[in-house]
Order: sequence, then structure tokens, then C-alpha cells
Amino acid sequence: MSVSPRTVSIIIPTYNRAHLLGITIESCINQTYPKNLYEIIIVDNNSTDNTKQVVEEWIAKSGVPLKYIVETRQGAHHARNTAAKLSESEILYFTDDDMIADKDMLINIEKVFNLDYNIAVVGGKVVPKWEFDPPEWLEKYFKNGTLSLIEKSEKLIIASFDLGIYSCHQAMIRKILFDCGGFNPDIEKDVLVGNGETGLNIKILDKGYNFAYTNESITHHMIPRSRMTQKYLNKRFRNQANCDSFTSFRKNESSKKTLLKLILFSHIPNLFKYFNRSVYKKFSKKDIWRLDRVYSHYFFQKILIDFKYATNDKKRKFSVKYDYMNE
Repeated sequence: MSVSPRTVSIIIPTYNRAHLLGITIESCINQTYPKNLYEIIIVDNNSTDNTKQVVEEWIAKSGVPLKYIVETRQGAHHARNTAAKLSESEILYFTDDDMIADKDMLINIEKVFNLDYNIAVVGGKVVPKWEFDPPEWLEKYFKNGTLSLIEKSEKLIIASFDLGIYSCHQAMIRKILFDCGGFNPDIEKDVLVGNGETGLNIKILDKGYNFAYTNESITHHMIPRSRMTQKYLNKRFRNQANCDSFTSFRKNESSKKTLLKLILFSHIPNLFKYFNRSVYKKFSKKDIWRLDRVYSHYFFQKILIDFKYATNDKKRKFSVKYDYMNE
């Protein structure tokens, strides 16, 4: 028995990417999904460029309901959670302002919910759209979750564990998002302050729901030259350290003494290990030095962030909240 497609809200947080946003909006408007069953919500998170003008131009010519809202609280999680409150759709599809969706993206991700395996979240394939040909070392070591890319060999996976689904290509049941307290703190002006969708995914799994991945739902991540540099990747791994420490502290609520021991006997030794290896391998002209260098940045940031958890009671309290939907 066929199941009628459900109503969907496509939610796009944006911050100073007007030059890319129009491309993302156009790809969402051109979906093969029934036009009367989905809408697009653009959440301007304090942009200072011509974002509003770009959206207004698309509103004037869109065949799909297109809404523009402003969320002045800085942070992608604020933008996503606010848009979710304004939506009345059954399914929320989250993406970013630097994505290009295939025309069948939405119809292929929505239909997975109809398999009736207690599925709460569905993700799909995220492939790169390079601004320029990437260097060989980038494709060798970082063509993965580092650049928010995901491409599995299986056609369909249904699992009771996190499949590595990112908020650039993530659909979920609206009611479950609210039951689980919304997205955790995320990126604020390019700095990752929490664990975003990772934390939300953990909360959803803890409720007993399943996740699904389909390689039939495809979107493309526009990757500029600025993200093909060692400098960007070092920053990306420092952000990952923030995310991982946030996740670990929420799970364990480690004592101050435990965190200080972790810094002294794990983070500091690892920092020196990876940094020294990167220097040696760079001198030996082995491109894997780039991988060791990003891990040295990762552990340097782990030292800083775990020291904050050990000394800042306000941060400790903030990091263990469950409901970030009603801040």
C-alpha cells in the first residue's frame, strides 16, 4: 500500500554566505517533491552581507513557499531550533547555506520514513563540489567527515546507532526533535562551542529510535579553496576537540581532578607526540605530516577546553543541559 508523502520544512540557517545561498535555495526550489507539501525557511543568523536581498529576490519568483526569518542569538542551533518552532510540517529537513541538492533529494529521503522501522532520522550521501581541483593530500586524508562528506557503499542502512549523519543533510520527525530538547549548542561564527547534531543524535538514540542512511538522497557540498588549506584543517580539528570534549563531559560529568589528570597524562603527551611526528615527516617530505599536524592542534585545543571544564562551573552547568529548545 502506497503512503502519501508528508509535509516537509526545509530549514537553512545562514550567516554571511549570500554569494552561495542563492544556489542552495534554487536547488531546494527545484525539487521533484510535490510543491504544495513543502516549504523553505531561511534563518538569517545576524548576517552583515546582502543575505536579506538575496532571499527576497527568490521569494518573488519561487514556486514553493519561502520564508525569511531573523535569529539574533548567534549560533546555528538557535537558528535551527527557532525555525523548527515556526514550522508545522511533519518532517524537518536541515541543510546548510553551501549545499546543492539533487532534484530528487527530498523525495528520496522522505520515503525512507515510510519503512516503519521506528526511524526518527534519515541522512544521505554528501559529495564534494570543489571550487578548484583539490590537492592530492586533501583527497587522501580528509575527503570524509572532516569536510562534512558522507558516502557509504550500502544502498540503505537502518541502525540503532549514529550513522555519522550531519545537519547539512539530515531529515527528522518534528515531534521527536522537540521531545529530545532540540539541537545542542553548535557553531558560533565558525567556532564550534558544543556538539550540535551529534548531541541531538545521542539524545534521539537514547529514546530508542533508529537512524537510516540512503545513498539515493544526494546533496553536494560546495568546498571553496579556503577549506583546502592546512590552516583551515587545523582549525577544523580544534573545533572537533571542542565537540568531543562537550560530548564526553555530558556523558561522564568528569570531576575537576579527573579532567586535570587527563590533561597532564593524555592530552599533553599526545600534543607533543603528534607535533614532533609532523615535523619529522614534513622534513622527510611525507605528506602524512598534515594528518599528524591536525591532531597536534586537536590535542592542544583539548588541553584548553578540558581546563575550562575543570575550572569554570558555569560552563560545566551549561554543557549538561538537556533542553536547548527553550533557552
